[in-house]
Amino acid sequence: MKRILNIATCIGLILMTGSCNDFLDRFPTDEVGSNTVFSSADLAESAVVGAYSAILYDYVSSDLARRNWDVFAGILDTTYSNFYQYYIFLNGTIQPNNGLFSTYWKRLYEGVNRANDVINNIGDVNDLPEAVRAQRIAECKFLRAYNYYKLNALWGGVPWYPSNMAPVEYTKARETQDAIWEKIVQDLTDCIECESLPNKNGSGSADFGRVTKGAAYALRGKVYMWQKKWSEAEKDLKAVATMGYGLLQAPYADLFTLKNETCDEMIFSARMVELSGSGNTFSRNYGNFTTAGNGYTAYSMSTHVVDSYQNSDGSEFKWSDFFPNWDNMSPEARSVYFLRDGLTPDEKAAMSAYGADMSQYLDSGNEARIMAAYASRDPRLAATVITPYSTYKGGCTGKAETYTRRFPFRAEQSPQFDVRTNTNSNFNYCLRKFVTVGMDYTNPTYNPVDVPIIRYAQVLLDLAEAINEQGRTSDAVQYINQVRTRAGMPGYNSGPAHLQVSSKEDLRARIILERRWELAGEEVIYYDELRQGTWKDFRFAKGNGNVEPWGTTVYDTLWGGNEYMLWAIPSKEVEMNRNLVQNEGWRG
Repeated sequence: MKRILNIATCIGLILMTGSCNDFLDRFPTDEVGSNTVFSSADLAESAVVGAYSAILYDYVSSDLARRNWDVFAGILDTTYSNFYQYYIFLNGTIQPNNGLFSTYWKRLYEGVNRANDVINNIGDVNDLPEAVRAQRIAECKFLRAYNYYKLNALWGGVPWYPSNMAPVEYTKARETQDAIWEKIVQDLTDCIECESLPNKNGSGSADFGRVTKGAAYALRGKVYMWQKKWSEAEKDLKAVATMGYGLLQAPYADLFTLKNETCDEMIFSARMVELSGSGNTFSRNYGNFTTAGNGYTAYSMSTHVVDSYQNSDGSEFKWSDFFPNWDNMSPEARSVYFLRDGLTPDEKAAMSAYGADMSQYLDSGNEARIMAAYASRDPRLAATVITPYSTYKGGCTGKAETYTRRFPFRAEQSPQFDVRTNTNSNFNYCLRKFVTVGMDYTNPTYNPVDVPIIRYAQVLLDLAEAINEQGRTSDAVQYINQVRTRAGMPGYNSGPAHLQVSSKEDLRARIILERRWELAGEEVIYYDELRQGTWKDFRFAKGNGNVEPWGTTVYDTLWGGNEYMLWAIPSKEVEMNRNLVQNEGWRG
């Protein structure tokens, strides 16, 4: 499938690209183009690849205007300048004419239309075997459902277009969110009932990366969760395991490597190749300036999320366990604990002026003292984040070198070998997950490691939630424990009191946290937080903006009103289609 994407995506995009319009991006825009594409098996298969390629935007684009869903969720933060340029949705000033809304409306409907082209035309391609045609239709019904899943989650009811029309004919009114969920369920049911759609494509299969019944069950289970049909969700999510999927029984960090990108845990992934514009962009935007080819450090891990990772025994992490005066000190005063050993007189003076309590500084041993606070934590923390004074193997010099995350920054060159970012004046948590190690890949936009869209750990956490919401809390615990055990963490309802689950509400809160620890950086959590209604309370809690590890605020978020729970329909779309009714709170 990687080879298919590498070669056929270019062909498919050339064949499928037509004129764009402000209402919907339509591919192709005329009947002749569609007839040409579906005139032979080879061209039709290219159209299918074009439908798959529509999902890649969130993973291959190096354009920072491509927003990161984990920044919306509060899992990640971005730099001060990027926040005020690209994330005004989080500072209370966005308007319905903002490009954020129009970009994703167009891109998601583009995905719908590419899928529609295949669904409604490939059945007439006689030189494709009937079983293959049926399989491709099922694959594209999944892709249509996936794009509508995002549209419906973000906008809360949208127009449903089961086939493509001339641009001026896209004038349908919005259907209710519930009605769209039902149509998505029907598409996914059609996938599951397709006899030629495989349950699973093994790691050695040339079709790995294509849609499977396992993926359809997982997505339909998620839709049932939106509908609060918990028993139906439970059945679907349990069915995924019967398709042959399971957790990779290896260290968590090994999941996000080339050797394991096709393991049994990966249910549906964005397939990447080592080619400009076709490799995952996380290595660039998550990477730092010492990453091979130079990363950009566009994103960092939220301090609030880092602080939430448990101790290795499953107990709550508290800074006061390491620094008894922590809670009584100002954030600036606490910065002293994060300073490197052997500060120069000038560095000491600068930190004193900043407000650091230099009476607590250790010329030798300051680094070891702070490292102890990260040493006995959930192993997923160290696999996800370059914690203070931990090392990272970079390759910015053209060869692999070991760098250390220190503060204040001095130099990435010898003899310092400090991890360098684009915001060295601030100290944020650099990401490690998905970032190139050493000289594995020399260009950060060429990284060929696939990005999981659905993996089995997500399914287990969804299953735990679905069972817990039915009141069977003790049954639900076993599924979250599977995820924790693989991570190297103790299971719940075993051992000391802090591991005991006291109620349905208690487990619900633990599942929310487990999702953040397990899925950070994978851009899937925002949709769950919208579904659960937890997004506002977490992302916009007082002081929950970009915060340095010791507590000083770089910037804060600002809640713009309850209308933010649904996105604004782009102003241009409302002007072009008078049947569209704007979401409440965005009118006027």
